[in-house]
Amino acid sequence: MEIRTLRYDHPDAVKLNERVQLEYVERYGDGDLTPMEATQFDPPQGLYLVGYVDGEPVATGGWRAQDESPDGHADGDAELKRMYVVDEARGRGLARRILAELEVSAAAAGRSRMVLETGLKQPEAIALYESCGYTPVTKFGLYRHEELSVCLGKELNGPASPAEV
Repeated sequence: MEIRTLRYDHPDAVKLNERVQLEYVERYGDGDLTPMEATQFDPPQGLYLVGYVDGEPVATGGWRAQDESPDGHADGDAELKRMYVVDEARGRGLARRILAELEVSAAAAGRSRMVLETGLKQPEAIALYESCGYTPVTKFGLYRHEELSVCLGKELNGPASPAEV
């Protein structure tokens, strides 16, 4: 997989975002309504990645800087958003590679913790994050009061190579 840094509003990122939103609708009855803007993912306050196999965009993920807020973030947080791999490319470790790159870049940008919100109807996502060292954290964000919401986090230990993550 070739991983490219793109903007959140790049056509390939938009295409994958539309697909993940359809999956949210299938699983939860609605898309993710969390407000997001492309500029939130611009370095050094964020990063957005798209993974390509044979020239086709198949995987995506990004992080955006967050600091202490009334919706539950803490100073130094990097919030993981839009982790997704298309159905036909799942099971190849692509999400794990995107996640490792995002963790390295967030640590390099001075973020101390990667956090994410997912849901109980995404058990494969929860399994991935737990296998990568994520543990439950205080709920945050738009869905923090929802029963199906699951918030996980992982301390970032400073810059490392993706192979070490």
